[in-house]
Amino acid sequence: MDKQMVLARKNGRVGVASALMAVTMLGVTFASVPLYRLFCQVTGYGGTPQIALAAPGAVDERAFTIVFDANVGTGLPWEFRPAQRQVTVRAGEEGLAFYVAHNPTDRAIKGQAAFNVTPLTVGKYFSKVQCFCFEEQLLAPGQTIDMGVSFFVDPAILKDRNMVDLKMITLSYTFYEVPGQQAGLAGAATAAGGVTPAPVR
Repeated sequence: MDKQMVLARKNGRVGVASALMAVTMLGVTFASVPLYRLFCQVTGYGGTPQIALAAPGAVDERAFTIVFDANVGTGLPWEFRPAQRQVTVRAGEEGLAFYVAHNPTDRAIKGQAAFNVTPLTVGKYFSKVQCFCFEEQLLAPGQTIDMGVSFFVDPAILKDRNMVDLKMITLSYTFYEVPGQQAGLAGAATAAGGVTPAPVR
């Protein structure tokens, strides 16, 4: 076998390996966002709250003040605010709060809420039982809705020495417009009516 054939085979192997690497990197890129999201939800990294089926019930007298924050992303013309500034809950006790969203425009708009808690290190101890942020929200022109969130502070926080002095937690939501909405949303949303209280989701 001459040197040219050996060189050609080596080049072919390098080409195949490079192609496989490119495909693998592309796959990792597409998977990175949901994997990162899953990592945050499991660990509470970056202030990402946990999701639970139910609150265990108050287990201690230590109380936490939960402050509510509301924002809208660039380009979303909604008005969005918490219905109450803050509530106080004990460790393990289920809390309930509401946010109000209003669409002042003449078109139907679908939004999705991103969320986190601060301080960021408390994310692994803050759990949501139900939340409007789990689903996209569609508001008809001029529609106002009340959206609920139920939550609790995990009693495990009582054993964390780094959380001994923690008294206040801020739960923050930012609504973003869902991209790629179709004109057909307008008719569907108009049929839903004007001011409609949304169920706790």
